[in-house]
Amino acid sequence: MTTTTLLHIDASPRSGRSGAVVHGSHSRRLSHHFVSTWQAARPQDEVIYRDFGIAPPQAVTGDWIHSAYTPAEAREPWMHEVLAESDTFIAELRRADVIVMGTPMYNYSAPATVKAWIDNIVRVGETFDMDPSLDDPYVPLLAERPRRTVLLTAHGSSGFGPGGMQAHLNFLVPGVKAALGLVGLREVHDIAVEHAEDRGDLLERSMAEALSGIEQLVRDLQAKVQAG
Repeated sequence: MTTTTLLHIDASPRSGRSGAVVHGSHSRRLSHHFVSTWQAARPQDEVIYRDFGIAPPQAVTGDWIHSAYTPAEAREPWMHEVLAESDTFIAELRRADVIVMGTPMYNYSAPATVKAWIDNIVRVGETFDMDPSLDDPYVPLLAERPRRTVLLTAHGSSGFGPGGMQAHLNFLVPGVKAALGLVGLREVHDIAVEHAEDRGDLLERSMAEALSGIEQLVRDLQAKVQAG
């Protein structure tokens, strides 16, 4: 049996999982449920874990941009230092077969930590290239083999899914999908828990549906892995 590598990312600043600790993170609960369900069936698989709530990615700076757009062979030692974290994130992404991200929705969009990670992994010459001669000049460099992304989100209110009354305000899922598509990660599955602010029965029902959906998604993705 081949080994699959999961890249598990948590973005919530809350350190605990809902259902386990008071005021715990719903998105952490979803991502943990995905990974634990996956490992129950495939304990041999590798998991790389990143907790952005504890160790947030560095934001892009002027020095980062200067370094990233300097050809590798011309970079000075300090430039390699500036890009070291980005290099690590990209190496983890290249290694991964399944990327699992648990993240809350903040003000209709992604938390700053998720945006910082995206800015560090979307890098010219590393994960995408430019070819002005093409109709679409962006050339993804991570499309050489299947990589599946699972985006598990938590929303304070409801109706952010397709056809929902607030779907037009959901900049989290489409934004992450667009950025990952730029580098070649175009198979993105998303499951959300809603009603975090409503709590009570509405939240409980939404959580139960999300956890059940995750279990089915794990079965579906593992079948794809088995099929090669």
